[in-house]
Order: sequence, then structure tokens, then C-alpha cells
Amino acid sequence: MEEAYPVERSRIIQTKLVLPPDTNHLQTIFGGKVLSYIDEIAALSAMKHSNSVVVTASIDSVDFLSSAKVGDALGLEAFVTSTGRTSMEVYVKVFSSNLLTDEKTLTTESFLTMVAVDSAGKPMPVPKVIPETPEERRLYQTAPARKENRKRRAMIR
Repeated sequence: MEEAYPVERSRIIQTKLVLPPDTNHLQTIFGGKVLSYIDEIAALSAMKHSNSVVVTASIDSVDFLSSAKVGDALGLEAFVTSTGRTSMEVYVKVFSSNLLTDEKTLTTESFLTMVAVDSAGKPMPVPKVIPETPEERRLYQTAPARKENRKRRAMIR
């Protein structure tokens, strides 16, 4: 029997404070800073699922839905939604919270593909994933369509 873990095993939650050096002239966070946070938390999630070092293979899309301002807290959540033989699709969502008003807004959503690698940098097999919640099942069921889109994008190059 193949090894498989519940999605919950890979779930990572982080909080970051938006500070002035992280922002542009409008005092909203740089998109590149958010991308860095997204890549980092996706790697942590994939490493937790696979018990191995991982590399980023792709970032499907990053949708910036709203901005975060100086003083806001960014809440990041990531988990593995599906796996291939050596790859893992990781879903990351980012919320912006005004800690003074308790207002919370979804700011960013993204899907990344991470690949587990051994000490020589060669891809290695990863455990399957077991979705349990409605959100996890929905993302698991829609993963093949996203994978097909990634393949189509690669063929265009």
C-alpha cells in the first residue's frame, strides 16, 4: 500500500506584520514581498508533507485581491492539495487583518507546485494526500484541471 497522509499534516499557518520597509509609496505591501512569503510557506508545507527538501517548480497564479497596509497583520495558510509522483500542489491563501478594527480581508490566493528532491537534487517520490474537509475535497477534485492547465502552459513555451 502506498503511503498517504491527511491534508492537515501539511497545514502551516503564519502571521507577519506589515512594516514600513515592506511597503511602497502608498504604504501598501510590495507584491514581491507577499510572493516571497507565499513561496516560503508553500515550501514549508510541502516539506512537512514529504519529509524532504523541496524546490519550487511553478507558481500557477497569484491573484492579488486587495492590499495590506502598514500595521496590518498578514495571515498566511498553506496546505498540500494533491500530489503526483514527486510533486505536490500547494494552495496558499493570505488574509490581511487590521488588528485595531478586527477587519479581515482575503488579499491573495495562489497555487504552487513543489518537487521533493534528495541530497543530490534528484526528484523523489512523495506520499499521497487524503482530503478530509469540504474545502480540501473541492481543491483535491479540481487539482487535475489545474495540472492540465500547467501542462498546456508548458507546451506553449
